[in-house]
Amino acid sequence: MALEKVNDENQQTAASSQKPQSPIGFVQKLLIIYWRSLLLLFVGVYLPLQIFGLLALEVQQKEGSFPWDLPILVTVHSLAQPQLDVFAAMLTKLGSFWTVLPILSIIALILLVQRRWRSLTYLVITTAGSAIINRTAKEFWHRVRPDLWNSVAPEFDYSFPSGHSMTSMTLIAVLVVLTWGSAWCWLVLILGSLFVLAIGWTRLYLGVHFPSDIIAGWMVAIAWAIGVSLIIRPLSQSANIISEKPVSETKLLSEEQELFNQE
Repeated sequence: MALEKVNDENQQTAASSQKPQSPIGFVQKLLIIYWRSLLLLFVGVYLPLQIFGLLALEVQQKEGSFPWDLPILVTVHSLAQPQLDVFAAMLTKLGSFWTVLPILSIIALILLVQRRWRSLTYLVITTAGSAIINRTAKEFWHRVRPDLWNSVAPEFDYSFPSGHSMTSMTLIAVLVVLTWGSAWCWLVLILGSLFVLAIGWTRLYLGVHFPSDIIAGWMVAIAWAIGVSLIIRPLSQSANIISEKPVSETKLLSEEQELFNQE
């Protein structure tokens, strides 16, 4: 009798678990599972793209600068002096693609040796995509650089969005993603933020970019780096360059394997 009672209870439990859920309950469970990803998608991808879109639309329609562009440039340049000229010209080189490329290459080599193929794929796609996006955007918008004074480090290509800002932001965003969940993450975030701001300042001080160029470059880099991370998912199973290598670094996830088999 006791055994029959237990079987009846198990059957009732199984039957209740098979009952169709209400739409509200189903949505609640999805939100509980994915609220972090949705928040990251909204804050890290949608908002930056929205800001970039507003800036790009104004640049395309007005074919000039924003009301706040010139005052900021003049204010920054009001502090100009020979020593700062040399300092800014040297510091700005740290944000160029050809300076950042060796750093990224070293990181890529480390990931390759550690067999962190997922993280390596994320790094390559993010950095290569950022460079391609910047070049095509410059050619599409054809924004002429500011010409308010003779720069000690002149540039001769188009201005929008800033390549140095995109490159520096992409580097820091990749490092933050790859160290996420480790003790190094906050150090990378703090020092990286100072680095990105410093590169942005040099572009304004040297008079080769409008402030809107700098902001646009930052926004595109953030949106692209976070967007790629949501697809490649280097964060899965604490996959960062400090922790032990998870299985997902060298093998497809179950849902990825299913998609691959369908092709």
